[in-house]
Amino acid sequence: MPPNKLSIRDKEIFDKYLNLKRHDLSVYSFANIYIWNKFFDINWEIIEDSLCIFFQDKIGAFLYLLPLAKSNNLQVIFRVFEILRSLNKNPEFAHIENAEEKDLEFYRNLGFECSLKSHDYICSRQDLAGLRGNKFKSKRASYNYFNKNFGYIYQPFSLKEQKECLKLYSFWAKQRKASNPDFIYQRLLEDNGIALKEALKNYSRLGFKGRLIRIDNKVKAFTFGFELNKDTFCILYEITDLNIKGLAQFIFSRFSSELKEYKFINIMDDSGLKNLKTVKLSYKPDFLIPAYTVKMHG
Repeated sequence: MPPNKLSIRDKEIFDKYLNLKRHDLSVYSFANIYIWNKFFDINWEIIEDSLCIFFQDKIGAFLYLLPLAKSNNLQVIFRVFEILRSLNKNPEFAHIENAEEKDLEFYRNLGFECSLKSHDYICSRQDLAGLRGNKFKSKRASYNYFNKNFGYIYQPFSLKEQKECLKLYSFWAKQRKASNPDFIYQRLLEDNGIALKEALKNYSRLGFKGRLIRIDNKVKAFTFGFELNKDTFCILYEITDLNIKGLAQFIFSRFSSELKEYKFINIMDDSGLKNLKTVKLSYKPDFLIPAYTVKMHG
């Protein structure tokens, strides 16, 4: 593997390279890379002024993002695939994930195969904050129901609530599993719980910002995320007690109303799951941003 194993101390280096260009996909953030270190052996290398981030598990190795640099470099790309072929028992597994649309022409001109992987859902922050108009009628009704019928405390997220938040996540995941038997979805819930522990353990160092809601002195909802670029804030987690009507709509809209410095809220991708897609589309995103997988032909 490349020589540098990912550490929380690498944030400054990663941020330097991530900020060389504007990125709109939520994966182009140190926070959203680091929290997956319990699932992958994550290593990185700077090759000709390009930061290359390698993920490896039992299945194989791949490059998590396009090489991060001021401009695309042909020699870097071929060096990356040399490394990937050496790491994979099956060289056909060698690939780059999360390629951005603006770079596809470069890769296709080199003869690479670029296929759609997923989309990030991008919403207007003002829409989410106001929930105005007919398209948000049901969301607004849920928001108002919660606001009128529950005594609550809405407050900034802090690390002293870490254990309570993990407890709420376990309860929420149990609720979700009971209503959706899909194996992939259930595995995703488990994986996200482990990633949540990593996120909370390094909450301040990863630059997260969030809010939580207490009812009867118990944490019943929390949400947090990170700045992706000067226009966009990403919601990484939003967890609520599903038995409380309107709570999810309330904390999402209320938090969005406070993020006044941003124009957009990125609510991440749907992991290829229909139920997640339905939920994300219900917030009427302004647009979707595609992510692609890059592979060599043959």
